[in-house]
Amino acid sequence: MCELYGVTRSGFYAWGKRQPSQRRQDDQRLTKRVRQIHTDSRGFYGSPRVAGQLRLEGEVVGKRRVARLMRQAGLQGRSARLYRHSKVLQRAFYAGVPYRPESALPQRHDQVWVGDVTYLKVAGQWRYMAAVMDKHSRKIVGWSLSDRRDAALTTQALRRSAAHRSVRPGVVFHSDRGIEFANFEFRSQLQRLGMLQSMNRPGKMNDNAHMESFFHSMKCEELYGKKFDTEQQLRSTLSSYIRFYNERRLHSSLQYLPPAGYERRMQGETSVN
Repeated sequence: MCELYGVTRSGFYAWGKRQPSQRRQDDQRLTKRVRQIHTDSRGFYGSPRVAGQLRLEGEVVGKRRVARLMRQAGLQGRSARLYRHSKVLQRAFYAGVPYRPESALPQRHDQVWVGDVTYLKVAGQWRYMAAVMDKHSRKIVGWSLSDRRDAALTTQALRRSAAHRSVRPGVVFHSDRGIEFANFEFRSQLQRLGMLQSMNRPGKMNDNAHMESFFHSMKCEELYGKKFDTEQQLRSTLSSYIRFYNERRLHSSLQYLPPAGYERRMQGETSVN
């Protein structure tokens, strides 16, 4: 073996009798204390805190040395791992749902629909309302209410909207980037109706400002200060307000006409032309 490693026999025996170096002895002593500190911390402490505790005890030691000793001893601190959305996965998921510029300025009704979800309360419990608006006339063409914010909520609002209106292939449906509009169930329903999906650009919340404005008006004008003991009470109030909003509420952007009246005027002008 001495010939294999190129050392003399006397050197080999001298190495075998040699005591560990002072550095190695210090590492062995420190490792015992590091293990104890790690155990006392319930396994939470990593090398920075272990090194800090050693310094409090008067031990002059660096974090790198403690990290090396912990690594050799198989010790690792435990930290809270916050869940963060992967930007790469987000971009890949939303890549198939672009922002369509044609959703910005529709020229006629049933050209662009917009949708959103808001929070309401019944007897201290959350309810979720999904609404669909014709962007050109501002008319609410369908809505749904549920105790869950999921695909069923938005898909039901879309189905009711399609049942009330004549949906032609190519109608754009625009929304924010909520998962209840991006899930496969909702997207499949859009495809069955022949609709084209559009979503807000990242960081551009104003892309869906019309729906935000409707929810703000509804809450300020009808819901503010009211309490609902049952879901039926809330449904009745929402239904009443939407009828008022569509048939009677005047909009400055619609030549001071309600949405339904504006649609009738636009249809009359189209038939004349």
